[in-house]
Amino acid sequence: MAANVFPFRDARAAPDPVLEAGPVAHGLLPVPLVLDNGSFQVRAGWACPGQDPGPEPRLQFRAVCARGRGGARGGSGPQVGNALGSLEPLRWMLRSPFDRNVPVNLELQELLLDYSFQHLGVSSQGCVDHPIVLTEAVCNPLYSRQMMSELLFECYGIPKVAYGIDSLFSFYHNKPKNSMCSGLIISSGYQCTHVLPILEGRLDAKNCKRINLGGSQAAGYLQRLLQLKYPGHLAAITLSRMEEILHEHSYIAEDYVEELHKWRCPDYYENNVHKMQLPFSSKLLGSTLTSEEKQERRQQQLRRLQELNARRREEKLQLDQERLDRLLYVQELLEDGQMDQFHKALIELNMDSPEELQSYIQKLSSAVEQAKQKILQAEVNLEVDVVDSKPETPDLEQLEPSLEDVESMNDFDPLFSEETPGVEKPVTTVQPVFNLAAYHQLFVGTERIRAPEIIFQPSLIGEEQAGIAETLQYILDRYPKDVQEMLVQNVFLTGGNTMYPGIKARMEKELLEMRPFQSSFQVQLASNPVLDAWYGARDWALDHLDDNEVWITRKEYEEKGGEYLKEHCASNIYVPIRLPKQASRSSDAQASSKGSAAGGGGAGEQA
Repeated sequence: MAANVFPFRDARAAPDPVLEAGPVAHGLLPVPLVLDNGSFQVRAGWACPGQDPGPEPRLQFRAVCARGRGGARGGSGPQVGNALGSLEPLRWMLRSPFDRNVPVNLELQELLLDYSFQHLGVSSQGCVDHPIVLTEAVCNPLYSRQMMSELLFECYGIPKVAYGIDSLFSFYHNKPKNSMCSGLIISSGYQCTHVLPILEGRLDAKNCKRINLGGSQAAGYLQRLLQLKYPGHLAAITLSRMEEILHEHSYIAEDYVEELHKWRCPDYYENNVHKMQLPFSSKLLGSTLTSEEKQERRQQQLRRLQELNARRREEKLQLDQERLDRLLYVQELLEDGQMDQFHKALIELNMDSPEELQSYIQKLSSAVEQAKQKILQAEVNLEVDVVDSKPETPDLEQLEPSLEDVESMNDFDPLFSEETPGVEKPVTTVQPVFNLAAYHQLFVGTERIRAPEIIFQPSLIGEEQAGIAETLQYILDRYPKDVQEMLVQNVFLTGGNTMYPGIKARMEKELLEMRPFQSSFQVQLASNPVLDAWYGARDWALDHLDDNEVWITRKEYEEKGGEYLKEHCASNIYVPIRLPKQASRSSDAQASSKGSAAGGGGAGEQA
């Protein structure tokens, strides 16, 4: 394969197997279920105690559903996650329970949970008899948590649940055990990017900020760029392929403007451009037939036309013969003196008189005789001129050839040319006008850095938001100098949208520009930005399995409602919202009456 040419993998998800019955209990305590409920992907698995807690999450699937149609193949139920296979044919049917990164659709969320529990092998009858650790969004709205608690306790009958933030679970997994770390978490996912300050191991919810940009917006931006660049391949530039380019071919520039200047150099462009090969059919290439091959092809086309024409004549002859036999039968009725039947037959034939019948019989007899002669002539002389053949009987409708007969009619043009067949042109090899493979290549150059750059410069896509660096500076300015120094010693990057090469170096450059001269800082990238949230939730569940201070039980749900939250090191923080007291209607009416009276008196005095 040529240098820098990469074919699209167009990966198709394989259906998840239904696992055997999962682990039921460890001692007297049931094994927890860990669900990382992300807006891009759901990761589910068991938190098995022991030295080897088990492999990575046993279930990973896209958080989308598609409603099936009744009577369609494969059943009429909804399809979820990996059962959908390729997403592009169903893109218009896909539904997600998320609005940004917050689940808001209870019905679709139930489908995702059904899929998870079924494929993990939950064996309890009538309920899910396991504690559940579930991730939620930063500063999750009360409605969303109430909806999720109601679904888990009322529909699935779970014994208890614990809620936590995915990025804090990832932070928990990467920090030393039993340490109360402070730091700044930069979590960039599919829909949002969060900057979260952590003080002594707890989230400072009042100073955390969200940027409404993530991998979804980067993929959409890259799709628009390439569709404008290659308008001839609009349908082939799909979101799934753009996500593949983002995940495997994009990177973060340490200095965006300087990197753009490098791309202006032809040598740098040629060495670093990635040519994405779209699928194409080589049958569209130009013909390179020799003179003998052309002559053989012409003969095959001639024989095919002759067979088609002979079949037409035979069909016409058969129809004419059947109609002639019918007319002769009616004439015999006249000769036998059966006048009643004769007149009925004339009416059926739409004829008025015996003379008209005789005229049609003569015409049909002549047409049948001519058709027989032509068939005999065609059998004797195979070189008959099939082009000049005309319909023999104008009274009969021409039969249309079948699809099999005309499937290659567009190849018959050489037969009708005005060239003399005796003169043969010199043999020349027909070269294709252009390289078809190169025509179906997408040259991804500066787009490799443009699409992921939007989290640092949202103005590239017209968003009036601050980028990561500006948001980081804004948060740091809200703390005293000593707290700022403590926070920047542990800047932690996590989330699927931080897996671009070069993002750590870019964050170090941004911090170097905003921090005082000769001050120190440290940037750490999660060991696995995608799966560390699930690993952290699993570790947390095993560490707090018998700690009732962090789990919401069914009794507490019934007493305190679905919005109830128990805080822990990876959870959201309760922040009271103080609303201004609204005055009663009576006091408002008295105040308005006094105001109108005072206004009236003032007007009179002024007058």
